[in-house]
Amino acid sequence: MEATGIAHSQFKVAQIDDRLYGAFLEHLGRAIYTGIYEPDHPTADENGMRQDVIELVKELDVPVVRYPGGNFVSAYNWEDGIGPKENRPVRLDLAWHTSDSNEVGIHEFAEWCASTNTQMMLAVNLGSRGLDEARNFVEYVNHPGGSYWSDLRRANGREEPWNVRMWCLGNEMDGPWQIGHKDAVEYGKLAAETAKAMRAFDKNLELIVCGSSHSNMPTYPQWEATVLEHTYDVVDYISLHMYFGNPEGNAANYLALNHKLDDYIVAVQGVINFIKAKKRSKKDIYICFDEWNVWYHSREQDRKILEGQQGWPHAPALLEDIYNFEDVLQVGLILNTFIRRSDVVKIACIAQLVNVIAPIMTEKGGDAWRQTIYYPYYFASRFGRGTALQLTFECPTYDTENYKGVTFADVSAVHNEDDGTVTVFAINRHATETVDLAISLQGFDGLTVIDHQVMTHDDLRAVNVADNQKEVAPKAGTGAAVDGDTLTAALAPYSYQMIRLGR
Repeated sequence: MEATGIAHSQFKVAQIDDRLYGAFLEHLGRAIYTGIYEPDHPTADENGMRQDVIELVKELDVPVVRYPGGNFVSAYNWEDGIGPKENRPVRLDLAWHTSDSNEVGIHEFAEWCASTNTQMMLAVNLGSRGLDEARNFVEYVNHPGGSYWSDLRRANGREEPWNVRMWCLGNEMDGPWQIGHKDAVEYGKLAAETAKAMRAFDKNLELIVCGSSHSNMPTYPQWEATVLEHTYDVVDYISLHMYFGNPEGNAANYLALNHKLDDYIVAVQGVINFIKAKKRSKKDIYICFDEWNVWYHSREQDRKILEGQQGWPHAPALLEDIYNFEDVLQVGLILNTFIRRSDVVKIACIAQLVNVIAPIMTEKGGDAWRQTIYYPYYFASRFGRGTALQLTFECPTYDTENYKGVTFADVSAVHNEDDGTVTVFAINRHATETVDLAISLQGFDGLTVIDHQVMTHDDLRAVNVADNQKEVAPKAGTGAAVDGDTLTAALAPYSYQMIRLGR
């Protein structure tokens, strides 16, 4: 089977925002406690943070991490996480039916971000709280001093402000499951007034308004239109969320789901353009896809906790999907979609980063290791920065019950102008046939293959676990080459490949 394409140096999608490869940490399950924070762990630093986890996060080069939620934020009092730890209250988390000690709050999270070389994206509570608490939070975090909240921060040990630029105006407020759920008009008005207050403090903040929780919501896409009617002039991004699963075990259908993601992005881009035209605005709004990942493996095992059958446990194992090789292909397809839509998707956050539907897993008191999906996320974050190229591409296709014309090969390409490299990310969805890939490289001279990494496995269900952490891992590829101006490579059945070209 053959697949052919053209990549031209002058045919571009957009400059990729580095924050396309962001992540998310919520006070949920073991994401925080025994995830990033475990004071008794052998690797714990002076702040109680696991250094083995820090090293794995630094390896990913995560540009931004969203915090503290998620559903958790909609009933969260940020003031509970400041001051001496022994004075912080234990609170019941209504979102996940657990309790939270508040040992980790804004100070601890900020120190962790500094240790991992990442920026903070903070969310304010527009569920149980509102405008006043949001403006106080911004003042506490960003004001130098001389006011009540900034001086309290200084008294709590942080002299200089953190100057956080990105702020989420609530979370999934369209969802009936959300604490403080609102309809689109109610939320749009609250978000607009909150944004105005935050901009009165600092007009240069980047503000993110809630879009639909997923594209199957009954209010989608009218929710986006109504909310943007109220907020278009005072926000910068609209957030979208989508999770992917294969409970039926049908690989062909599962690996076509990035078409649903693509449709979602295109539809919301259309709504943005409609509201922009309706308002006669010259301002552009972009998409912040601040929750995405595979999530279905753990749903049944979590039921007792989420239904309240086990009381209010602190940091129980929740949403701990153990990812398999098939999920490597899915995550690669999602990232390729974001790259190809990087003209409108500027920020994205894999949900989440540690233990909770995450690329990194830990054992309490024990190891931290890379789940299977760590690797496609690593390759995209490390080598998918630069300019997304507008590929022309032809490949045999297959049909699913929901999508027609799904190409067996899925390819994206990124040109890094700083070092002159071109990186190709390619997935073969075919179960049994190799795809012979040929991409004509036009406007690029003297490129050769400088790195070729391949992920494949005989078993789609193969996983990485504590006692077998490298069952699914990349290996050096063979056979990729540049002949004249054409890159050729053999994409093995059910494989993910990263091919870097340079001089």
